[in-house]
Amino acid sequence: MANIISDETIEYVGILAKLELSAEEKEAAKKDMARMLDYIDKLNELDTTGVEPMSHVFLVTNVFREDVVTNGDEHEKTLANAPARKDSAFKVPKTVE
Repeated sequence: MANIISDETIEYVGILAKLELSAEEKEAAKKDMARMLDYIDKLNELDTTGVEPMSHVFLVTNVFREDVVTNGDEHEKTLANAPARKDSAFKVPKTVE
């Protein structure tokens, strides 16, 4: 374990996360954080020259469909169902004075 996590760091992280940790939990968190940082150090040893950065592990393409109107303008049919209408809109009772 090359990465040593201080008590102050654990206290600070606990405050940021709004956690109240017992002494045992603080020690366990210190060990966990040190292991995570050791793993990151190990990953940093890899030679990644020529490897393109990616945002997702799978090739993702835009899956959105084209926005094409398929049912046409049914404005008059819709208004035909209105109990009351004014010009080309529904007419509803006033609800706010």
